[in-house]
Amino acid sequence: MQSANMLLRRIVRSAVLPFAAQQGMKKDLFPHSRTLSLALCLKQDKSCEPSEKLDLDEWKKVMKSGLQEEVSGAVSEAKELSSLAAARETLEMWRLAGRAVPENISEEQLKAFMECPSKSAKKKYLKYLHLKELHKKNDKRKMDEKRERRLEAQDQASKTDETKKRSFICLWSSTMDKAYNWRAAQSMIFGQPLVFDMSYEKEMSVREVANTVRQIVQSESCNRRSVDPFHIHFCNFKEDSLYHREFIKNYREAWDKLLITVTDQCYTEIFPKDKLIYLTADSPKVMKTFDHDKIYIVGSMVDKSIKTGLSLARAKRLGLETAALPLEKYLLWSSGAKNLSLDQMMHILLTLKDTADWKKALEFVPKRKYCGFVNTPVKEMKKTLDVSNTLKLGKGREEVEKRFARNYPKTYKVK
Repeated sequence: MQSANMLLRRIVRSAVLPFAAQQGMKKDLFPHSRTLSLALCLKQDKSCEPSEKLDLDEWKKVMKSGLQEEVSGAVSEAKELSSLAAARETLEMWRLAGRAVPENISEEQLKAFMECPSKSAKKKYLKYLHLKELHKKNDKRKMDEKRERRLEAQDQASKTDETKKRSFICLWSSTMDKAYNWRAAQSMIFGQPLVFDMSYEKEMSVREVANTVRQIVQSESCNRRSVDPFHIHFCNFKEDSLYHREFIKNYREAWDKLLITVTDQCYTEIFPKDKLIYLTADSPKVMKTFDHDKIYIVGSMVDKSIKTGLSLARAKRLGLETAALPLEKYLLWSSGAKNLSLDQMMHILLTLKDTADWKKALEFVPKRKYCGFVNTPVKEMKKTLDVSNTLKLGKGREEVEKRFARNYPKTYKVK
């Protein structure tokens, strides 16, 4: 009986349980197996009658059917996999042969291909899949092209706006350049001459000459953009000099197109001496008004590196009249230096030429160099301050009032 029980358990584990799991009967089968084993155990405990026999025919049938179904399922899966592999190989061979075969095919489509009844039906099905794949690719390509065209249109629109702006700016700048050049050309015929003395190259280093040339370039640009420009002359200018090389570095191809006069002659050989005025800060004579009939000369040098009185000595040696800007007359100077750059001189002269207003002209002096601008001369202002201080102290009041009344009869009356 024990051997029969063991045999029954092996049969249940080996054949019946897998079959029940496939058929969804596992939950219902376990109670039957348990009741069967309990019945066997009870029969074992009791004194079994020799007439009772165990019926194993049904279990043999179940075992055989389960094994057959398991084997058939495995065989069918193997056949299906082999048939799918064979179908894929067939598709690959047809693709290499140049037939209309889709590049990508799913398992469902492959199964449908295998179920086709004839070879022509298979070809038509593959052709249908191939055309469908081509339509998808064409739709995707059209969408990509549409997207690219839209992006290109946006870029083109932005570029068009930029080109319009740039074209307008270029047109405006070219028009203004023509207007500026026309004024400069008119000044070469009818304009007032302004001379830059280029004879100070030996007194400066290479760096100082480069700095001087940059200031002259800014002065020429400011003069060209003014309403009534000067006719600029570069006198004592030597070919292949350091000045010349620095000008070519700054102007390049435009150097030969400048509307100025460049000569190696001295200004005394071109203009009459009685019309020449050398502007130098060392001159004892102060410039009061701007004279449109005179020809002013500016030394092309950096004031910081030149010795005091160099331009004044040159003007005296040539017998020329000198003048200095009335900076101390109208400006309350601080501790800064009183020298001006060449472009600042050009701004001041152009403003004096157009307006004859010293206040507007001296606005181009850097404000860091002076404390303020006064309408009355600084010396008279100091005298007024001294008189007021004396009045406050009460020393010689009457005498001071009389002297102040003599100096300023319109503003003060003696009681």
